[in-house]
Order: sequence, then structure tokens, then C-alpha cells
Amino acid sequence: MQNLAAVSVIAIIAALFVLVLILRRIIYVCPPNAVLIFSGGHHKLGDGRTIGYRVVQGGRGVRIPLVEVVDRMDLTNMLIELKVGGAYSKGGIPLNVQGVANVKVSSKSEQLANAVERFLGMTREQIMAIARETLEGNLRGVLSTLTPEEVNTDREKFAGELLHEADHDLARLGLELDTLKIQHVSDDKGYLSSIGRRQTAELFKRSRIAEAENAALAAENAAQNQQNQEIAKVEAEIRTVRAEGARRVAEAQTRKGALIAESKGQVLAQLAKVTADVAVQRARVAQVRFQLTADRVKPAEAKKAQMVQEAKGKASRIVEEGKATASAIRSLGATWAQAGDSARQIFVAQKLQQLVATMMQTVGEMSVDKLTVIDKELAAGNNFAVKAAVTNEQLKQMLGVDLAALAQRAMPKLPGGTG
Repeated sequence: MQNLAAVSVIAIIAALFVLVLILRRIIYVCPPNAVLIFSGGHHKLGDGRTIGYRVVQGGRGVRIPLVEVVDRMDLTNMLIELKVGGAYSKGGIPLNVQGVANVKVSSKSEQLANAVERFLGMTREQIMAIARETLEGNLRGVLSTLTPEEVNTDREKFAGELLHEADHDLARLGLELDTLKIQHVSDDKGYLSSIGRRQTAELFKRSRIAEAENAALAAENAAQNQQNQEIAKVEAEIRTVRAEGARRVAEAQTRKGALIAESKGQVLAQLAKVTADVAVQRARVAQVRFQLTADRVKPAEAKKAQMVQEAKGKASRIVEEGKATASAIRSLGATWAQAGDSARQIFVAQKLQQLVATMMQTVGEMSVDKLTVIDKELAAGNNFAVKAAVTNEQLKQMLGVDLAALAQRAMPKLPGGTG
């Protein structure tokens, strides 16, 4: 079974390979610059005629095996050089002509049919030889209708007539003429050279005459231009001198008025400036006066009045205080004299309220239960009783211990005492 399957695969591959080879032999591809002619079959045209070939251009076609044969025709340009020697022109002058033409097989249906009938199976060189002979024959025919002068001077007309004459004959062969250029025309007798020399001499003569006429005209024009330039120059100088004189007169007149106006303006400007400066200085003096009055005089007067009032107030107060002090001293003296020995105690009693108020100011809002007053003279001496009283009062206030009471309770009752 495996051998059978392998044989089947090989057979299929071989069949495909054979089919590809067959297709490659019967399928033809044609480029755009060529045509393929399939000969051997029968093909009916649109006009009812039957031909034994078919044409494929720029595509592909399938050849019927054993029936059709395929040929190829190239549609590219063929460069053909034309050389005609001793061709008689109109007037019996033999001419030699060299040119170049571009010819190709026509792709039009009718002309292509003519080319197939005439050139199928021929090489490119054979087709070029037939086209060359046809063009040279047409060239000789056209030369016989033109004079040597026409051939030599008007190459385009010559090429146009040749193109018109050859196009008809080439179309009947199935060819198409793209371009035709005449490169050189000559003759063995020197006729064209003499024509050229005569034309050259004539042209040289006309050029010399034209040159002389142009030189004379140029000289005349130059002289006329020189004259016109000199006249214009003189007239321009005259106009310039006149304009300069008028300008100077106008400038002098303008300068006179301008100088007067300028001097007058300067004097008026200086006068206005001085007047303005005087007014400014006056205003400045008044301003300085007002400023001095405001800065120096008024403050001095105000300070003077203030000092006078302050001095008067101080003097009145001193006088009143002196009067009050004198009155108080007199009253104190009278009181002291009336009081006798107890005057000191009375005086201290009178001042006690003030002393207590002064002492209370130092303790603020503290509550004072008891105040002890000691004579300075007694406290300054070595009085033991006063010091003991002061110490006892301090301990009592600080510790709450009354040494005098304790001592009194500790002492035995004396006879006849109150206990």
C-alpha cells in the first residue's frame, strides 16, 4: 500500500510537471512593443473576410498545438541612414543628399496586416533594407521637383514634401515613418558652393551697406544728440543762474525780516524774562518773610507768652504758698504758746492722721488691727523697756505669743495684789 501511494504521488507530480511544460509551450506573452502572429487557424474579420492568422499585441495568447505556429514582429523604431548620390534636381543639377529616418512596423490594424503579409518571417535587417530603398526612391523623386536653391535653403520644406511622398508608399508596406531629417546637401560640380559664395557676397554687400548706413545714421544721431545736449546744458545753466539769483534775492529779503524779527524777539524775550524774574523775586521775598514769620517770630511770640504765663503762675503759687505757710506758722506759734508743755503731744496728735494715712499707702489693702507708735528718741537710746515692748509686739504679731501676758500669769500674786 505504501509503495502504491508513493507511486501515485510521483505520478501526480510528473503529470503536473508535464502540464507546466505544455502550458509554457502553448501560452505566449507579448510585450507592448511587439506583436505575436498565430498562423494556421481560420479567423473571420468584421468585413466577412477569412484570414489564416490572428494577431496579439501587448497581452497573452494560447497556441493550438499541432495547428498554429507563432511568429514575433518587433514594433520598435528602426534608424535608417539615407545616402543618395547624383540625384538630378530640377534644372539638371546632380545633388548628393544625406539624411536619417526613423521607421517602424505600424501597429494600426490595416497597415499591420500589410506588414504581416510582406515581412512575416523576415529579419529586422531585411525590413530595414526594403524601407531604405523605398525612402531613397522617394528622395530621388522629390529632388527632381525642387531646384538646388530650394533644396539647400529650405530644408524643412524639402523634408516635409519627402515625408508626404514616402508616407503613402511605406503605409502600403505596413511601415510607419516617425521622423525624417535632411543632414547634408552637396554637389560634385560646385554649384551649391557658387550659390553660397554668391549669396555670401550679396549678404556681405548688404551687410556692409547696412553697416555704412547705420554708421552714418549713428554719426548723424550722435551729432544731433551732442547738439541737443549742449543746448540743454546751456539752457539748464541759464535756468540754474536765474534760480540762484532769485533764491538769493528771496533769501536776502527773508533774512532781513527774519533778523529784525529775531532781534525783536530776543529783546522781548529778555524783557519778559527780567519782568518774570522781578515778579518771582518779589514773590520769593514775600514767601521768605511769611516763612520767617511762621517759623521764627510766631513760635517765639507764643513761647514768650507761654513763659510769661508760666512765670506768673509760679509766682502766684509761690506767693500764695508763702502766705499760707506764714499764716500756718503764725497759727502754730499761737497754738503752741497757748498749749504750753502739752504742745508737742497736741501737734503729734494733729499730725497722727496724716502719718497713719502715709503708712497705710505702703501696705495696700491689708487689714491693720493694731498700730504701735514709738518715739524716735526713746527707740534710739538704750531703753530696755522700749526694746522689750517692741520685741514683744513683733512676737505677738508673728507667732501669736504674748510674752507680757505669759509673764504676768507666771508671776505669783503679790500680797495685796489684784491677781
